[in-house]
Amino acid sequence: MADTHALQAEAQQFRDDFRQVNEEVAKVIVGQQRVVEGTVVALMCGGNVLLEGVPGLGKTELVKTLGRVLNLDFKRIQFTPDLMPADVIGTNIMTADNNAPGNYRFEFRQG
Repeated sequence: MADTHALQAEAQQFRDDFRQVNEEVAKVIVGQQRVVEGTVVALMCGGNVLLEGVPGLGKTELVKTLGRVLNLDFKRIQFTPDLMPADVIGTNIMTADNNAPGNYRFEFRQG
C-alpha cells in the first residue's frame, strides 16, 4: 500500500512539474500550446524534437524559453548548405608542436 501512495505522489509531482513548465513557457510563447506540450513531452521522455516552419513562428524563442525554464544551456546552430559535422561536434587538427620542432600533435578544436 505504501508503494501505491509513493507512486501516486510521484505521478502527482510529475503532473505539477509538467503544468508549471507549460505555464512558464506560455508566458513567452502565445498560441502554440500543442507545440509547447509536444516539445516538453519529448524532452521529459528523453526524445528528440524537430521544429520546422517559416521564419518568425517562434521556434528559436521556444527553445530559448525552455532552456531558461528548465535551467539548461542553449546553443543555436544555423544550418547552411555547407555545414559539416565537424562544425557542430568538433574535430582533431594536426598542428606543429612548438615544444619539439619537427614533431606534430593532434589538437581538438571544438565545433
